Amino acid sequence: MGTMTDRETYLARAAEARAQADAATLDNVRDRCLRSEAAWSEMAARAERTERMRETLLADKARAAAAQEAAESK
Repeated sequence: MGTMTDRETYLARAAEARAQADAATLDNVRDRCLRSEAAWSEMAARAERTERMRETLLADKARAAAAQEAAESK
């Protein structure tokens, strides 16, 4: 089994919090679990945005390096 990404970890925690909320019998416990789920879900969304930005940055750097190499070989 591979290592989980931050996003996958956060989504798993959100799912756990949701399951705990569904199983809670006390309103305050359910509310706490739902707040936790929301926080984990937001962290997962931020991690996904970060992953996309990182991929874009790496692709931009690779294109710039290829263009530089092509310019130098002329």
